[in-house]
Amino acid sequence: MITVTVSKKNNSYISFTSKGHAGYAEEGYDIICAAVSALVINTVNSLDQLTTEESDGFVSFTFTEPISEGGTLLMDSLVLGLTEIEHSYSKRYLKVKVREV
Repeated sequence: MITVTVSKKNNSYISFTSKGHAGYAEEGYDIICAAVSALVINTVNSLDQLTTEESDGFVSFTFTEPISEGGTLLMDSLVLGLTEIEHSYSKRYLKVKVREV
């Protein structure tokens, strides 16, 4: 299962972590892993001012300064896309958590 955790403070994004593998299908055919990876990598590439860490099945970043209005829109879009995948394919493969810290 992929677990995505988005952390917010005072309703502003501060960090994001995605870890694990969906296990929906064999490697190379797992459409859930492909969709989540595309959304996450596109968001990371679209956000300029962040710290990233990436390895097999794990992506994490923390904003180094307050997030801009455009950055908030990108993060809202990421959460929306991931939540739609979660609802479409069962929480057995993807769990999205948004938490206030």
